[in-house]
Amino acid sequence: MVTTVTRPVVVGVDGSDGAREALRVAHREARAHGVTLVVVLAWDFLDQPGDTPFDPDYTEAQAQAFLRAFVTDTLGEDPGVPVDLRAVADRPAGALLTEGRDALLLVVGTRGRGGFRGLLLGSVSQQVVSHAPCPVLVVPPG
Repeated sequence: MVTTVTRPVVVGVDGSDGAREALRVAHREARAHGVTLVVVLAWDFLDQPGDTPFDPDYTEAQAQAFLRAFVTDTLGEDPGVPVDLRAVADRPAGALLTEGRDALLLVVGTRGRGGFRGLLLGSVSQQVVSHAPCPVLVVPPG
């Protein structure tokens, strides 16, 4: 009996240049394996994506629109594989570990937007590597 790989490649993005590179690598992997690319943007009230000023009325719809624009800008209108966009109201490592529970591969960059939150919680990539239920690919800058 032949089984077909249907588990997706999951990638975490935050709008940074490192996330853009991780998205490109994850896209190549999804194409090579013929699977869906799941793109995860974790956000919360204090950690909103992009370079816009803090918005106390930020919504999931805005996060989803940001994610859609980021992916289209990086991969184009037709990336050649199914793409599932998930804007998740959660901390980045937690969201990636949840979304990656059935993944073929989980892809993260080494440097995101950073800031004070990163100092408190530690590196997202370190947390994901330590706790992921699947193989993890950490994409260095450049």
